[in-house]
Amino acid sequence: MAESNVAADQLRLFIERIERLEEEKKGMQDDIRDVFLEAKSGGYDPTAMKAVIRLRRMNKDDRDEAEALLETYKTALGMG
Repeated sequence: MAESNVAADQLRLFIERIERLEEEKKGMQDDIRDVFLEAKSGGYDPTAMKAVIRLRRMNKDDRDEAEALLETYKTALGMG
């Protein structure tokens, strides 16, 4: 019976930690949205900014591969 209570307490603690982290994540997402809105009001394109952020997350080899693939597709579609 004591093990059951310990397991239930541990589960409750995990759930509470996750809930706190979800709240923090929402706050951060709101902050990020605000920064994009601020940038947009300054004349920057949030879509292009998101693309740059996505590229910066990639390592150089993955980025080069993605850019080469994009160029291949553009050429195939007569856009290059």
